[in-house]
Amino acid sequence: MLKGINPLLGPDLLKILRAMGHGDEIAVVDANYPADTDAKRLVRLEGIDAPAIVDAILSVMPLDDFVEHSAFRPGIKDQPDRVEPVMTELAAMVARHEPSVALIPLQGDAFYARVKTAYALVASGERRLYGNIVLRKGVVRPD
Repeated sequence: MLKGINPLLGPDLLKILRAMGHGDEIAVVDANYPADTDAKRLVRLEGIDAPAIVDAILSVMPLDDFVEHSAFRPGIKDQPDRVEPVMTELAAMVARHEPSVALIPLQGDAFYARVKTAYALVASGERRLYGNIVLRKGVVRPD
């Protein structure tokens, strides 16, 4: 345990977050996602829901403000306006840490292609469908 660090951020995930550079992306994926297949680097937090993991990650990692969008969720096929409760919770975690950042839907293959190119994946225990998110790392500016 460390003071001021969310206990969900174990040594493997902290190492990944620290090693990521500006513009690298990390995906938190639900329990149905083929994480072993797609991950370059994989951390398993299978007993934890996706919003809790996103909250922990964003407690230490800034989102990229050099680009128009830095947080992405899957869109629902043939229902572009549909928002599942898990998506609302993920958006709330993003807004809690980065109030000016919106959670942007990416449809089908565009979302999965983004996950596949992510620096790392976190396999969550999220059982709700569409409980996935991609976060693009920003910079920590000098004081």
